[in-house]
Amino acid sequence: MALEKETFSDEKERFEATLLENPLTTKQAFSQFGLLLGLFPPMAIFGKFAYHNLPTNPYNDDTWLIFLLLVVNLVCALTGYYSGKLIGDIVSRIEKLNWAQMILIAPFIGILWGVMTGSAGGVFIFIIGAFFGAAIASLVGMVALPIFTIFHRFLKKGDVIERDQFLPIAAGITLIISAIILGLNIN
Repeated sequence: MALEKETFSDEKERFEATLLENPLTTKQAFSQFGLLLGLFPPMAIFGKFAYHNLPTNPYNDDTWLIFLLLVVNLVCALTGYYSGKLIGDIVSRIEKLNWAQMILIAPFIGILWGVMTGSAGGVFIFIIGAFFGAAIASLVGMVALPIFTIFHRFLKKGDVIERDQFLPIAAGITLIISAIILGLNIN
């Protein structure tokens, strides 16, 4: 990977970036984070819904709903991945701001990301699902993006982060949000 001089604050940071074995650019990191956020929280919502509402008979007429939810989940994951490139570009700009400004702006970017992802997936649930999907996903994005951005800013070297540092943080944030969703008492 060619490391551009202008992405580093000093030579020490540039040297540290050359030592990374599996670097991810900011766009790659946020794309993969978007994939995780588009996959697991909706899966938790749909799994909880299916567990509480669908009959146990696999030959029932309601089994089409499971396939619909799988399609919605796939669309959310793909939208999270591809829109993560745009979000990564935006975040790379706000990470150059001071900490207070970054932390104040990040939830709004998370809301934008959630609206894009949730509405894209929710549109398959009789169009009105786009509104509910956008509302739920915007809450997830509003919480997840600022937390991940803080970790990303601490750990990145220039515009790259080590995959071994990215994965536990991204998976941890995503799975904690999914666990909270599963623990909610909504019937």
